Amino acid sequence: MTARVPHAREADRPAPFAAAVTGIGLVTAAGAGTDAAWRGVCDPAAAPSVHPVDELAGLPCDFMYTVTGTDPEAVLGVAARRLMDRFSQLAVIAAREAVADAGLDPSVWDSGRVAVVIGSAHGGLPFYDEQHTVLTERGARRVSPKLAPLTVVNSAASSVATDLGVHGPSLAVSTACSSGTVALGTAHQMLRSGACDIVVAGGAESVRSRLLIASACQMRAVSTRRDDPRAACRPFDTHRDGFVVGEGAGLLVLERPEHARARGAAVRAHIAGYGASSDAYSAVAPDPGGRGIERALRTALADAGLHTSDVGHVNAHGTSTVANDLIEATMLHRVLGEGPLVTSTKAMTGHTLGASGGIEAALTVLALQHQLVPPTANLDAPDPAIVVDVVSKEARHGRFDCAVKTSLGFGGHNAALVLTRA
Repeated sequence: MTARVPHAREADRPAPFAAAVTGIGLVTAAGAGTDAAWRGVCDPAAAPSVHPVDELAGLPCDFMYTVTGTDPEAVLGVAARRLMDRFSQLAVIAAREAVADAGLDPSVWDSGRVAVVIGSAHGGLPFYDEQHTVLTERGARRVSPKLAPLTVVNSAASSVATDLGVHGPSLAVSTACSSGTVALGTAHQMLRSGACDIVVAGGAESVRSRLLIASACQMRAVSTRRDDPRAACRPFDTHRDGFVVGEGAGLLVLERPEHARARGAAVRAHIAGYGASSDAYSAVAPDPGGRGIERALRTALADAGLHTSDVGHVNAHGTSTVANDLIEATMLHRVLGEGPLVTSTKAMTGHTLGASGGIEAALTVLALQHQLVPPTANLDAPDPAIVVDVVSKEARHGRFDCAVKTSLGFGGHNAALVLTRA
Protein backbone atom coordinates (compact mmCIF):
# COMPACT_ATOMS: atom_id res chain seq x y z
CA MET A 1 0.00 0.00 0.00
CA THR A 2 1.41 3.40 -1.04
CA ALA A 3 1.72 5.91 1.77
CA ARG A 4 0.04 9.28 1.20
CA VAL A 5 2.50 12.14 0.80
CA PRO A 6 1.32 15.04 2.99
CA HIS A 7 1.10 18.60 1.73
CA ALA A 8 3.82 20.96 2.88
CA ARG A 9 2.82 22.83 6.03
CA GLU A 10 3.71 26.34 7.05
CA ALA A 11 6.39 24.99 9.41
CA ASP A 12 7.97 23.08 6.53
CA ARG A 13 8.39 26.13 4.31
CA PRO A 14 11.90 27.49 3.76
CA ALA A 15 12.77 30.68 5.60
CA PRO A 16 11.38 33.76 3.82
CA PHE A 17 13.68 35.17 1.15
CA ALA A 18 13.51 38.79 0.01
CA ALA A 19 15.18 39.82 -3.23
CA ALA A 20 16.62 43.34 -3.19
CA VAL A 21 15.28 45.74 -5.82
CA THR A 22 18.25 47.92 -6.72
CA GLY A 23 17.25 49.34 -10.11
CA ILE A 24 14.17 50.41 -12.08
CA GLY A 25 13.69 51.05 -15.79
CA LEU A 26 10.36 52.32 -17.16
CA VAL A 27 9.19 53.23 -20.65
CA THR A 28 5.45 54.01 -20.67
CA ALA A 29 2.79 56.21 -22.19
CA ALA A 30 2.71 58.10 -18.88
CA GLY A 31 6.38 58.99 -19.30
CA ALA A 32 9.60 57.58 -20.72
CA GLY A 33 12.05 57.02 -17.89
CA THR A 34 11.34 56.18 -14.26
CA ASP A 35 11.03 59.74 -12.96
CA ALA A 36 8.80 60.84 -15.84
CA ALA A 37 6.56 57.77 -15.53
CA TRP A 38 6.17 58.25 -11.78
CA ARG A 39 5.26 61.91 -12.21
CA GLY A 40 2.80 60.97 -14.93
CA VAL A 41 0.88 58.37 -12.93
CA CYS A 42 0.80 60.54 -9.79
CA ASP A 43 -0.45 63.75 -11.43
CA PRO A 44 -4.19 63.69 -12.17
CA ALA A 45 -3.71 66.60 -14.56
CA ALA A 46 -1.05 64.77 -16.58
CA ALA A 47 -1.90 63.81 -20.13
CA PRO A 48 -0.73 60.33 -21.09
CA SER A 49 -0.08 59.63 -24.74
CA VAL A 50 -3.32 57.96 -25.83
CA HIS A 51 -4.70 58.70 -29.27
CA PRO A 52 -5.82 57.14 -32.55
CA VAL A 53 -3.08 55.27 -34.42
CA ASP A 54 -2.90 54.61 -38.14
CA GLU A 55 -2.66 50.84 -37.77
CA LEU A 56 -6.12 50.73 -36.14
CA ALA A 57 -7.95 53.15 -38.43
CA GLY A 58 -11.56 52.18 -39.02
CA LEU A 59 -11.84 49.79 -36.08
CA PRO A 60 -14.39 50.35 -33.28
CA CYS A 61 -11.37 50.92 -31.03
CA ASP A 62 -8.87 52.86 -33.14
CA PHE A 63 -6.76 54.28 -30.29
CA MET A 64 -4.14 53.07 -27.84
CA TYR A 65 -1.54 54.30 -25.35
CA THR A 66 1.81 54.86 -27.06
CA VAL A 67 5.33 55.59 -25.85
CA THR A 68 6.65 59.02 -26.78
CA GLY A 69 9.64 60.94 -25.54
CA THR A 70 12.20 58.34 -26.56
CA ASP A 71 13.50 57.47 -30.02
CA PRO A 72 14.66 53.83 -30.18
CA GLU A 73 16.71 54.46 -33.30
CA ALA A 74 18.55 57.35 -31.66
CA VAL A 75 19.11 55.35 -28.46
CA LEU A 76 19.98 51.98 -29.97
CA GLY A 77 21.36 52.88 -33.39
CA VAL A 78 19.95 51.90 -36.77
CA ALA A 79 21.62 48.47 -36.91
CA ALA A 80 20.41 47.45 -33.44
CA ARG A 81 16.92 48.73 -34.13
CA ARG A 82 16.65 46.72 -37.35
CA LEU A 83 17.41 43.54 -35.44
CA MET A 84 14.65 44.12 -32.86
CA ASP A 85 10.89 44.46 -32.98
CA ARG A 86 9.51 47.39 -31.00
CA PHE A 87 8.77 45.40 -27.84
CA SER A 88 12.42 44.33 -27.71
CA GLN A 89 13.58 47.89 -28.33
CA LEU A 90 11.54 49.13 -25.37
CA ALA A 91 12.88 46.28 -23.22
CA VAL A 92 16.51 47.18 -24.00
CA ILE A 93 15.92 50.86 -23.24
CA ALA A 94 14.27 49.99 -19.91
CA ALA A 95 17.01 47.48 -19.07
CA ARG A 96 19.75 50.02 -19.65
CA GLU A 97 18.01 52.47 -17.31
CA ALA A 98 17.46 49.80 -14.64
CA VAL A 99 21.08 48.64 -14.70
CA ALA A 100 22.38 52.22 -14.54
CA ASP A 101 19.97 52.98 -11.70
CA ALA A 102 21.34 49.97 -9.82
CA GLY A 103 24.87 51.34 -10.17
CA LEU A 104 26.00 48.25 -12.06
CA ASP A 105 28.66 48.18 -14.78
CA PRO A 106 28.15 45.32 -17.25
CA SER A 107 31.76 45.58 -18.36
CA VAL A 108 33.00 44.38 -14.99
CA TRP A 109 30.23 42.26 -13.46
CA ASP A 110 30.44 38.47 -13.32
CA SER A 111 28.23 37.98 -16.38
CA GLY A 112 27.77 34.27 -15.76
CA ARG A 113 26.00 35.09 -12.47
CA VAL A 114 23.57 37.50 -14.14
CA ALA A 115 20.22 36.42 -15.61
CA VAL A 116 17.44 37.97 -17.67
CA VAL A 117 13.75 37.06 -17.36
CA ILE A 118 11.26 39.06 -19.43
CA GLY A 119 7.55 38.46 -19.89
CA SER A 120 5.50 39.22 -22.99
CA ALA A 121 2.09 38.03 -24.10
CA HIS A 122 2.43 38.47 -27.85
CA GLY A 123 6.05 39.15 -28.74
CA GLY A 124 6.56 40.81 -32.12
CA LEU A 125 2.98 40.43 -33.34
CA PRO A 126 2.96 43.69 -35.39
CA PHE A 127 5.84 42.40 -37.54
CA TYR A 128 3.83 39.22 -38.19
CA ASP A 129 0.97 41.44 -39.41
CA GLU A 130 3.33 43.39 -41.63
CA GLN A 131 4.95 40.32 -43.15
CA HIS A 132 1.60 38.62 -43.76
CA THR A 133 0.63 41.65 -45.84
CA VAL A 134 3.93 41.38 -47.70
CA LEU A 135 3.27 37.69 -48.39
CA THR A 136 -0.25 38.23 -49.72
CA GLU A 137 0.51 41.37 -51.74
CA ARG A 138 4.09 40.84 -52.94
CA GLY A 139 4.79 37.11 -52.69
CA ALA A 140 6.92 34.73 -50.64
CA ARG A 141 10.23 35.99 -52.00
CA ARG A 142 9.62 39.37 -50.37
CA VAL A 143 9.03 38.02 -46.85
CA SER A 144 11.74 39.05 -44.39
CA PRO A 145 14.18 36.34 -43.26
CA LYS A 146 14.17 38.09 -39.87
CA LEU A 147 10.56 37.14 -39.09
CA ALA A 148 11.38 34.44 -36.54
CA PRO A 149 14.18 36.16 -34.57
CA LEU A 150 12.27 39.45 -34.38
CA THR A 151 8.87 38.09 -33.38
CA VAL A 152 9.44 35.17 -31.01
CA VAL A 153 8.46 35.95 -27.42
CA ASN A 154 12.01 35.35 -26.19
CA SER A 155 13.35 38.11 -28.49
CA ALA A 156 13.18 40.75 -25.74
CA ALA A 157 15.12 38.60 -23.26
CA SER A 158 17.63 37.68 -25.94
CA SER A 159 18.06 41.32 -27.01
CA VAL A 160 18.58 42.50 -23.41
CA ALA A 161 21.07 39.71 -22.68
CA THR A 162 23.01 40.53 -25.84
CA ASP A 163 22.96 44.27 -25.19
CA LEU A 164 24.17 43.89 -21.60
CA GLY A 165 26.57 41.00 -22.23
CA VAL A 166 24.72 38.61 -19.90
CA HIS A 167 25.97 35.02 -19.95
CA GLY A 168 23.71 33.55 -17.27
CA PRO A 169 20.21 32.19 -17.96
CA SER A 170 18.05 34.21 -20.35
CA LEU A 171 14.37 33.28 -20.13
CA ALA A 172 11.05 34.34 -21.61
CA VAL A 173 7.74 34.05 -19.78
CA SER A 174 4.41 34.12 -21.60
CA THR A 175 1.35 33.80 -19.38
CA ALA A 176 -0.82 36.42 -21.08
CA CYS A 177 -1.40 39.55 -19.00
CA SER A 178 0.34 38.10 -15.94
CA SER A 179 3.62 37.57 -17.83
CA GLY A 180 5.56 40.45 -16.27
CA THR A 181 4.54 39.46 -12.75
CA VAL A 182 5.41 35.81 -13.35
CA ALA A 183 8.79 36.91 -14.76
CA LEU A 184 9.55 38.76 -11.53
CA GLY A 185 8.37 35.81 -9.46
CA THR A 186 10.59 33.51 -11.50
CA ALA A 187 13.53 35.86 -10.91
CA HIS A 188 12.79 35.82 -7.17
CA GLN A 189 12.90 32.02 -7.18
CA MET A 190 16.14 31.94 -9.20
CA LEU A 191 17.84 34.22 -6.72
CA ARG A 192 16.57 32.22 -3.76
CA SER A 193 17.91 29.01 -5.32
CA GLY A 194 21.36 30.54 -5.73
CA ALA A 195 21.29 30.12 -9.52
CA CYS A 196 22.47 33.71 -9.97
CA ASP A 197 23.27 36.89 -8.07
CA ILE A 198 21.52 39.45 -10.28
CA VAL A 199 18.42 39.23 -12.46
CA VAL A 200 17.07 41.85 -14.85
CA ALA A 201 13.37 41.02 -14.93
CA GLY A 202 9.94 42.38 -15.84
CA GLY A 203 7.83 42.74 -18.97
CA ALA A 204 7.74 44.34 -22.41
CA GLU A 205 4.97 44.63 -24.98
CA SER A 206 4.01 46.55 -28.10
CA VAL A 207 1.00 45.28 -30.04
CA ARG A 208 0.12 47.84 -32.67
CA SER A 209 -1.69 44.98 -34.32
CA ARG A 210 -4.83 45.55 -36.35
CA LEU A 211 -5.66 41.86 -36.23
CA LEU A 212 -5.36 41.59 -32.43
CA ILE A 213 -7.38 44.73 -31.70
CA ALA A 214 -10.07 43.72 -34.20
CA SER A 215 -10.40 40.42 -32.33
CA ALA A 216 -10.52 42.23 -28.96
CA CYS A 217 -13.32 44.41 -30.33
CA GLN A 218 -15.27 41.29 -31.31
CA MET A 219 -14.80 39.98 -27.77
CA ARG A 220 -16.06 43.31 -26.39
CA ALA A 221 -12.97 43.41 -24.20
CA VAL A 222 -11.76 46.88 -25.23
CA SER A 223 -13.36 50.27 -24.79
CA THR A 224 -14.94 51.83 -27.86
CA ARG A 225 -15.17 55.32 -26.34
CA ARG A 226 -13.63 56.90 -29.46
CA ASP A 227 -14.97 60.38 -28.69
CA ASP A 228 -12.74 60.68 -25.60
CA PRO A 229 -9.79 58.23 -25.67
CA ARG A 230 -8.12 59.71 -22.57
CA ALA A 231 -11.19 58.94 -20.46
CA ALA A 232 -11.91 55.55 -22.02
CA CYS A 233 -9.93 53.47 -19.52
CA ARG A 234 -11.72 53.88 -16.17
CA PRO A 235 -10.95 51.07 -13.72
CA PHE A 236 -13.55 50.45 -10.99
CA ASP A 237 -15.90 53.07 -12.49
CA THR A 238 -19.59 52.37 -12.96
CA HIS A 239 -19.32 53.31 -16.65
CA ARG A 240 -16.27 51.21 -17.53
CA ASP A 241 -16.66 49.42 -20.84
CA GLY A 242 -13.34 47.70 -21.46
CA PHE A 243 -9.59 48.21 -21.41
CA VAL A 244 -7.41 50.26 -23.73
CA VAL A 245 -4.23 48.62 -25.02
CA GLY A 246 -0.90 50.25 -24.28
CA GLU A 247 2.73 49.61 -25.07
CA GLY A 248 5.74 49.83 -22.78
CA ALA A 249 8.34 48.08 -20.70
CA GLY A 250 9.03 47.85 -16.99
CA LEU A 251 12.16 46.10 -15.73
CA LEU A 252 13.68 45.73 -12.28
CA VAL A 253 17.17 44.77 -11.23
CA LEU A 254 16.84 42.17 -8.47
CA GLU A 255 19.78 40.92 -6.42
CA ARG A 256 20.48 38.43 -3.71
CA PRO A 257 20.48 40.59 -0.56
CA GLU A 258 24.02 39.61 0.40
CA HIS A 259 25.24 40.54 -3.09
CA ALA A 260 23.60 43.96 -2.86
CA ARG A 261 25.07 44.51 0.61
CA ALA A 262 28.56 43.47 -0.46
CA ARG A 263 28.71 46.10 -3.17
CA GLY A 264 27.00 48.78 -1.08
CA ALA A 265 23.99 49.07 -3.36
CA ALA A 266 21.10 51.36 -2.55
CA VAL A 267 18.05 49.13 -2.10
CA ARG A 268 14.72 50.61 -3.21
CA ALA A 269 12.49 47.82 -1.85
CA HIS A 270 12.29 44.03 -1.61
CA ILE A 271 10.28 41.39 -3.39
CA ALA A 272 9.48 39.20 -0.42
CA GLY A 273 6.92 36.74 -1.76
CA TYR A 274 5.49 35.26 -4.94
CA GLY A 275 2.47 33.14 -5.69
CA ALA A 276 0.90 31.80 -8.89
CA SER A 277 -2.16 29.72 -9.71
CA SER A 278 -4.43 28.56 -12.52
CA ASP A 279 -8.18 29.06 -12.63
CA ALA A 280 -8.81 25.99 -14.81
CA TYR A 281 -12.08 27.74 -15.64
CA SER A 282 -12.05 29.55 -19.01
CA ALA A 283 -9.67 30.64 -21.75
CA VAL A 284 -11.01 34.20 -21.70
CA ALA A 285 -12.77 34.87 -18.38
CA PRO A 286 -11.55 34.80 -14.77
CA ASP A 287 -13.06 32.47 -12.22
CA PRO A 288 -16.16 34.43 -11.15
CA GLY A 289 -15.47 33.62 -7.51
CA GLY A 290 -11.91 34.96 -7.72
CA ARG A 291 -10.61 31.74 -6.18
CA GLY A 292 -7.58 31.52 -8.45
CA ILE A 293 -6.21 34.99 -7.80
CA GLU A 294 -7.01 34.56 -4.09
CA ARG A 295 -4.90 31.41 -4.04
CA ALA A 296 -2.01 33.24 -5.70
CA LEU A 297 -2.25 36.13 -3.23
CA ARG A 298 -2.40 33.91 -0.15
CA THR A 299 0.53 31.88 -1.48
CA ALA A 300 2.60 35.04 -1.99
CA LEU A 301 1.86 36.23 1.55
CA ALA A 302 2.78 32.85 3.00
CA ASP A 303 5.96 32.85 0.92
CA ALA A 304 6.87 36.20 2.45
CA GLY A 305 5.96 35.07 5.97
CA LEU A 306 3.44 37.93 6.24
CA HIS A 307 -0.20 38.24 7.25
CA THR A 308 -3.08 39.79 5.34
CA SER A 309 -3.19 42.58 7.95
CA ASP A 310 0.36 43.61 6.99
CA VAL A 311 -0.70 44.79 3.51
CA GLY A 312 -1.13 48.55 3.23
CA HIS A 313 -1.28 49.04 -0.53
CA VAL A 314 -2.40 47.08 -3.60
CA ASN A 315 -1.55 47.89 -7.20
CA ALA A 316 -4.43 45.96 -8.70
CA HIS A 317 -4.74 44.39 -12.13
CA GLY A 318 -7.75 46.70 -12.59
CA THR A 319 -8.26 46.45 -16.34
CA SER A 320 -11.47 48.53 -16.63
CA THR A 321 -13.52 45.55 -17.77
CA VAL A 322 -16.86 45.03 -16.06
CA ALA A 323 -16.27 41.50 -14.75
CA ASN A 324 -12.55 41.63 -13.95
CA ASP A 325 -12.70 44.74 -11.77
CA LEU A 326 -15.60 43.46 -9.70
CA ILE A 327 -14.16 39.96 -9.28
CA GLU A 328 -10.73 41.27 -8.27
CA ALA A 329 -12.04 43.95 -5.91
CA THR A 330 -14.39 41.50 -4.21
CA MET A 331 -11.50 39.10 -3.70
CA LEU A 332 -9.26 41.84 -2.31
CA HIS A 333 -11.93 42.86 0.18
CA ARG A 334 -12.50 39.25 1.21
CA VAL A 335 -8.79 38.61 1.80
CA LEU A 336 -7.41 41.98 2.89
CA GLY A 337 -10.44 43.85 4.21
CA GLU A 338 -10.96 47.59 3.80
CA GLY A 339 -7.55 48.73 5.03
CA PRO A 340 -5.22 48.74 2.00
CA LEU A 341 -5.09 51.69 -0.39
CA VAL A 342 -5.93 50.23 -3.81
CA THR A 343 -5.11 51.69 -7.19
CA SER A 344 -5.02 50.74 -10.85
CA THR A 345 -2.49 52.72 -12.85
CA LYS A 346 -3.72 51.41 -16.21
CA ALA A 347 -5.72 54.57 -16.89
CA MET A 348 -2.36 56.35 -17.24
CA THR A 349 -0.31 53.64 -18.96
CA GLY A 350 -2.96 51.64 -20.80
CA HIS A 351 -3.23 47.90 -20.42
CA THR A 352 0.24 46.87 -21.56
CA LEU A 353 -0.72 43.19 -21.50
CA GLY A 354 2.40 41.09 -20.80
CA ALA A 355 4.34 44.18 -19.73
CA SER A 356 1.76 45.33 -17.20
CA GLY A 357 3.10 43.31 -14.26
CA GLY A 358 6.62 44.64 -14.75
CA ILE A 359 5.49 48.24 -15.09
CA GLU A 360 3.08 48.07 -12.17
CA ALA A 361 5.52 46.26 -9.88
CA ALA A 362 8.00 49.06 -10.57
CA LEU A 363 5.32 51.62 -9.66
CA THR A 364 4.61 49.66 -6.48
CA VAL A 365 8.28 49.88 -5.53
CA LEU A 366 8.10 53.65 -6.02
CA ALA A 367 4.90 53.84 -3.96
CA LEU A 368 6.69 52.11 -1.09
CA GLN A 369 9.64 54.46 -1.39
CA HIS A 370 7.58 57.63 -1.54
CA GLN A 371 4.80 56.39 0.75
CA LEU A 372 2.44 57.69 -1.91
CA VAL A 373 -0.27 55.84 -3.84
CA PRO A 374 -1.01 57.07 -7.38
CA PRO A 375 -4.66 57.80 -8.12
CA THR A 376 -6.89 55.67 -10.32
CA ALA A 377 -7.50 58.14 -13.12
CA ASN A 378 -10.94 58.62 -14.71
CA LEU A 379 -12.70 57.21 -11.64
CA ASP A 380 -15.59 59.68 -11.74
CA ALA A 381 -18.45 57.42 -10.65
CA PRO A 382 -17.16 54.63 -8.41
CA ASP A 383 -19.01 51.35 -8.80
CA PRO A 384 -21.02 50.96 -5.56
CA ALA A 385 -20.50 47.19 -5.72
CA ILE A 386 -16.74 47.72 -5.29
CA VAL A 387 -16.10 48.26 -1.60
CA VAL A 388 -12.30 48.41 -1.37
CA ASP A 389 -10.63 51.78 -0.74
CA VAL A 390 -9.73 52.84 -4.28
CA VAL A 391 -7.57 55.96 -4.43
CA SER A 392 -8.97 58.46 -6.94
CA LYS A 393 -8.77 62.12 -7.96
CA GLU A 394 -5.33 62.69 -6.46
CA ALA A 395 -2.40 60.72 -5.08
CA ARG A 396 -2.75 59.79 -1.44
CA HIS A 397 -0.03 59.63 1.20
CA GLY A 398 -0.03 56.68 3.55
CA ARG A 399 2.12 54.70 5.94
CA PHE A 400 2.71 51.16 4.74
CA ASP A 401 5.64 48.76 4.78
CA CYS A 402 4.06 46.05 2.65
CA ALA A 403 2.36 46.23 -0.74
CA VAL A 404 0.91 43.73 -3.18
CA LYS A 405 0.83 43.51 -6.96
CA THR A 406 -1.84 41.25 -8.47
CA SER A 407 -2.16 40.08 -12.09
CA LEU A 408 -4.65 37.98 -14.02
CA GLY A 409 -4.25 36.68 -17.56
CA PHE A 410 -6.25 34.99 -20.31
CA GLY A 411 -6.15 31.25 -19.84
CA GLY A 412 -6.62 31.60 -16.09
CA HIS A 413 -3.03 32.56 -15.24
CA ASN A 414 -2.89 34.36 -11.86
CA ALA A 415 0.12 35.81 -10.09
CA ALA A 416 0.84 37.96 -7.07
CA LEU A 417 3.92 39.62 -5.62
CA VAL A 418 4.47 40.86 -2.08
CA LEU A 419 6.81 43.82 -1.88
CA THR A 420 8.23 45.33 1.29
CA ARG A 421 9.84 48.64 2.14
CA ALA A 422 13.63 48.74 2.28
